[in-house]
Amino acid sequence: MSAAALTSRPATIGDRPRIAALSSGMVLFMLDLLAVIGVWPLVLWAGEAGSVLPADTRVVLYPAADLLLLYAMGLYRRDAMLQLRRSGTRLPLVVGLGMALATAASVAIGLWLRKPLVWTDQAAAFAVASLGFTAAAVLARIAFRTLRLRGVLHRHLLIIGAGARAWDLLLMLGREGRTLHDTVVCLHDTSHGDIDPRLAADPAVRIIEGVPELQAARLARADQIVVAPDERRGMDLERLLECKRAGFPVVEYLSFVEQEIRRVDLKRMELGWLLYSDGFRFGLTDRVLKRLFDLVVSSLVLLAMSPFLLLAALAIRFEGKGPILYRQTRVTLDGAHFAIFKLRTMRVDAEAQGIVWARAKDDRITAVGRFLRRTRIDELPQLVNILKGEMSFVGPRPERPEFVAKLAAAIPLYNERHMVKAGLTGWAQVNYPYGASVDDARSKLSYDLYYVKNFSILFDFVTLLQTLRVVLWPSGVR
Repeated sequence: MSAAALTSRPATIGDRPRIAALSSGMVLFMLDLLAVIGVWPLVLWAGEAGSVLPADTRVVLYPAADLLLLYAMGLYRRDAMLQLRRSGTRLPLVVGLGMALATAASVAIGLWLRKPLVWTDQAAAFAVASLGFTAAAVLARIAFRTLRLRGVLHRHLLIIGAGARAWDLLLMLGREGRTLHDTVVCLHDTSHGDIDPRLAADPAVRIIEGVPELQAARLARADQIVVAPDERRGMDLERLLECKRAGFPVVEYLSFVEQEIRRVDLKRMELGWLLYSDGFRFGLTDRVLKRLFDLVVSSLVLLAMSPFLLLAALAIRFEGKGPILYRQTRVTLDGAHFAIFKLRTMRVDAEAQGIVWARAKDDRITAVGRFLRRTRIDELPQLVNILKGEMSFVGPRPERPEFVAKLAAAIPLYNERHMVKAGLTGWAQVNYPYGASVDDARSKLSYDLYYVKNFSILFDFVTLLQTLRVVLWPSGVR
């Protein structure tokens, strides 16, 4: 396609709102925040009129809990934003959970400060805040849909290259991208290799040739330039630097994939990029904070869930003979072995024929065990492993040594996931359904490597929040 066919005039980076450069999730969060700020005075007015909201700083717990639960329950994820009506049916429940959390925290703070609140007032506060914030969330999603329909959220990308690498990139963007709509222009040069026929046949992708990079960026009104040719030798880096000086962000393919889909592309991953890019830093401060995080969170969760553990143990005992707890050797930090604790969910003779991965509709799982797995209660004894320092609350899920040896032989860099302690939950667990094959392990490794590379205590907190969604709306659990 010629430059003239792409646009009738040279466009500039300032021709349209820069909101398109933001992720769709961030835009929706900002709309939720604005809606909460707008509705909150009405909620306060209704609460004060009935004297049902605490007349102190505890009132901020309600909007904070609302936004926290909207994030934790995955309402800013791509699938939820693509299906607003379907995800909207969850809004009352999600907002209700947030208000329940705020109410519980408000009562606890009141008892601690010796300023207890009347229970009837708390029930009324729950109702008023739930109705107000549900309405705010609905309004925010109506505004978000309007912006989508008007094309305001469309991001414009200029991809340098039109080969197989560019095709892989567009495939991943369509499935996992942080924006819902990308307008893509590919800039091809004969030195980049051949044009991928799948790209050439895609009517949504425009391919231009014979145009300097800066001119192409202006024509495409690019929010970002992604360097993704199949052959990089002979590229004119000075012309790309000119684009950067002109205000067009330029990013290399692998780094763009990492920031866009929040995992490492193992298919085209290069050791040189992994070596020289940022990440894999584990300072003393981070390690100390992570250990404190593990001790505090695991202790609180163990205390809160102890009644459920007791009931689960009784259910296993009443179902039949066999131990309540199940011990199994797993691999953690630096390849060390440890004995993991789980509630037994399978028959006692489950591995009489040898060690195998769990299967879909596995007939070795007991009736009680199926419920425990679906609710993740069977994993709770691992909190003891965390307190002992053998595991962390967040990290790659520990595998059995037999499987580790098999997977490490089949998947490059598999052992790099052991640079951190194994976790009760992890980035792969909240983003990828349960899998029991080498291909599944390879896909999960792309998320595990992203976690190891970008480790931080804040990342642990984000992963922990996302785990709530997996527990309440499980998928792929075996």
